[in-house]
Amino acid sequence: MSTDNFIVTEAQLAIEQARKKKAERTKTLGEPIQLLGKALAIESASIEISSGHDLMPNEYAKSGKTLQLYKGHTGPVTSLAFCDRKPGSGDEEILISGSWDNSIKLWDTVTKELISSTPNAHADFVKSFHVFPTLRLLISGSSDKIVRFWDLSEPESPGPLKSLGSISSHTRPVECLDGEALSDKSAILYTGDTMGVIKRLPPRWIATLKDTINHHRTRINELRYGHGHLWTASSDDTARILPQVVSDPTKSAGKVPKPLAHPVAVRAILPISLTGLGEPYLLTAAGDVLRTFDVSELDDPQLLSQIDAHWHDITAIRLWIRTTVGGDGRTRAEPWIITTSLDKTIRKWRLSELLKPPPAQELAEVKVVEPTPAPKSSELTEEEERELAELMDE
Repeated sequence: MSTDNFIVTEAQLAIEQARKKKAERTKTLGEPIQLLGKALAIESASIEISSGHDLMPNEYAKSGKTLQLYKGHTGPVTSLAFCDRKPGSGDEEILISGSWDNSIKLWDTVTKELISSTPNAHADFVKSFHVFPTLRLLISGSSDKIVRFWDLSEPESPGPLKSLGSISSHTRPVECLDGEALSDKSAILYTGDTMGVIKRLPPRWIATLKDTINHHRTRINELRYGHGHLWTASSDDTARILPQVVSDPTKSAGKVPKPLAHPVAVRAILPISLTGLGEPYLLTAAGDVLRTFDVSELDDPQLLSQIDAHWHDITAIRLWIRTTVGGDGRTRAEPWIITTSLDKTIRKWRLSELLKPPPAQELAEVKVVEPTPAPKSSELTEEEERELAELMDE
């Protein structure tokens, strides 16, 4: 954060000096792609990044060249998703963006044109998206504490998105959401808020809320669901894994693994088991450090590596499958990890290198700790003000 217009403490000045030194030390790590603004969200079809106030560069991760800038929002773009032009085709040619200007916009990634805008989609910042392709449904979460449902059956329509309803079960801003389609008519949905509360919505969620999960003390920064497990990252300095029984929530899903503690807030996670690779690895971002764990045994995760990936907080982690054509004409695919950060860069890392454990003395200990009871309330005023200051500091 710039100190030009604020009175700051000696501790803050020390942090800034440390970041300057680290910026010099890490300036070439991960083949950085420099952005015009701070990277706040990322989704991969060809790698879409939301950066800064109202820009959305489409970054081609092989070359680092910007292919397209999408301009139109009047606030930070914090949510991205894709949907099919032709429902069910899997083409993912429509880009969806959500912003602190409270709007949702749809863009044609072929023509590069704006398709539609839904102003005042929420009464406050749009913070998160999830698309269920088979249901032709977009879910959005917002700082207005509401989860809304939008019809994607006609994504090329120039008019605002059609609302299919909403749920107001949270008492704090909805920070993240994820789910899984169970059929072409139903799905399971999880939503997480800044109080640390997770809501589990039933397959036909328009009806009633199913249950509430309180296994974090404060803000849920990211959650991922799949294969009967809920993976979460929180500002209580932990990442957690929660087994789920979708068919009957009253049944025990087995022993709940202990929280995986980090030195600072965990802002992003990537369970590789939920990707096409299906391998038992977990990547976490806490501060500017990227960590890789072997979670073959959920009760005994093993830290494989940790790297100083950026000089400022990492905001997102995604898997990218890089394809190349060799001299023999054969196409080869290699998994890479893409990270974005408040240091205004995108960086890329070979997954194979992250999975190679360095000598034991190079790894700082990351402990699995016993869970502690969640407090009844948390205002989080200081944290929300810090987030706003970080985003607006240019």
